[in-house]
Amino acid sequence: MIQLWRVQALSVLLYWLQFTHGHDQAILSETPGRSNETLLWGPYRPNLYFGVRPRIPKSLTTGLLWAKVDSFQDVQNNFRHTCEQHEGMAGYGWDEYDVRTGGRQTIHDAGNMIDITTEFVKIPGGQHGGSWGVRIRGSPRDNAPEHLVTSMIFYAAMEGFGNLQVSNEEDELGIEGTIKMEGSSTELGKFTLEVTEGPESNVHPPPRHKSYASKPLDRSIVSSLQVEDKNIWQAKALLFQHMKTEIDEMISLYGQENAPPPWQIFTIANNVREGNMHFVQKVFDGAFEFDVMFSSGSAPEPMDSNSISKAIKTATRAFSDRFSKVLAPTAPFDKSKYRAFAHSMLSNLLGGIGYFHGDALVDRSYAPEYEEENEGFWEETAEARQRQGAVKLEGPAELYTSIPSRPFFPRGFLWDEGFHLVPVADWDMDLTLDIVKSWFNLMDEDGWIGREQILGPEARSKVPPEFQVQYPHYANPPTLFLIFEALVDKLGNAGSFHGFSGPPRTNSQYTFTKSGERKGISSRSISFTQTPLLLVPQDSMGRHQVI
Repeated sequence: MIQLWRVQALSVLLYWLQFTHGHDQAILSETPGRSNETLLWGPYRPNLYFGVRPRIPKSLTTGLLWAKVDSFQDVQNNFRHTCEQHEGMAGYGWDEYDVRTGGRQTIHDAGNMIDITTEFVKIPGGQHGGSWGVRIRGSPRDNAPEHLVTSMIFYAAMEGFGNLQVSNEEDELGIEGTIKMEGSSTELGKFTLEVTEGPESNVHPPPRHKSYASKPLDRSIVSSLQVEDKNIWQAKALLFQHMKTEIDEMISLYGQENAPPPWQIFTIANNVREGNMHFVQKVFDGAFEFDVMFSSGSAPEPMDSNSISKAIKTATRAFSDRFSKVLAPTAPFDKSKYRAFAHSMLSNLLGGIGYFHGDALVDRSYAPEYEEENEGFWEETAEARQRQGAVKLEGPAELYTSIPSRPFFPRGFLWDEGFHLVPVADWDMDLTLDIVKSWFNLMDEDGWIGREQILGPEARSKVPPEFQVQYPHYANPPTLFLIFEALVDKLGNAGSFHGFSGPPRTNSQYTFTKSGERKGISSRSISFTQTPLLLVPQDSMGRHQVI
């Protein structure tokens, strides 16, 4: 057991770090230096193959979908969006990634016969968390047909009271060149979001049906929707609903016997108007590339494709140099053949960090059945859980955390997080403390932190109903104290802190864990449940391996 003096020592340190309940403004202005500027933005939707958002509860959110569109039968099942275990992936994950600068992710989509690469970079500057960009590339796999047709859809949506509009002039044939959106919010200020046309090497399907004249595929198709905040996370369902209307109209116009080819028919409407959610669709023949660029209005210069290229090179070089200094492999794993695996192992841990916000289901009834004293207690507890009124929605709350698995456990697990953060602490202690603070902000007055953080409907969509409710008599071992010990060790001899009683949060959880006494629930009823320790890159099924 961790010595109490170390807990108290960390209380002092965490007092210095100001454990507060603040979120967005705290990130932007609480502490001068790199934590404010470089941690606001990120691919903080790790349940998606790629989705960028800031650490702000209701704000700009983006995502990416794609599919092979060469047949009518398979298109619906081919669309990728959320990470899933049974989509025919040959593997996916971050080859190199630093939360502060960005990195490269490769998605080997065997089912769609294409490898997708997302190179995400951040450029600091201004008063609103800086700018970011992503270069999206597609390369047909070896078994792909000569003319592999891929539909790519990028979307951006604004939750809350902000504004986001497409600024291009409406054209019923689609938009040529770069798509530009302009937006603003209290936390982000003014900003622009651009989706480029890409290099001249991009090829689009040629005209093969008279419908091409009214919707040429060498242009970008843009459609604007007005969507309730609570539904924005269901982007794929919204896309299918919208696309079905277009399909029905084309079938009605041309008939079943003379229907357009699938890459022409599975498209969205050209409909640029006011809305809070905007889809941008591009259809490619073969390999392709395009950029998405977010430019903060307070940044010194706007993003462009050249700045993305420079930032990608800088991020790659910086990651490799830092890894060799901070986490250099030792013999016999210091050979060059192990380098890519080592980079990927750390990068997937960092790339799984996400920001979550929403309400949670909690049962604080402290039903006597939860004492689990009688024979057949599992039946009694099951009945107690079915009682009406015991389960309440609490929150909303927010959490900045890494996750055990992008397809299967895309949410925070308390026990797992302590182990996740052990190597992260060596890489970036400031980032580690930001995550620890976020977890401790979830603590209740008794020192309890829910072992599984299922915040909001998007998180609940990945959890069977019977496992969504959290119970204060279920706890996880306090593995976050591993990070406290690491911090004390890094700062040297902290013995002089012995006997100091600092802010209550660290002491509260220590006491909760040590005693197990809580609102009449006996210590033997505090159950320490297990979750897997998932620390290394995903395999072909999108699962981390256990080490």
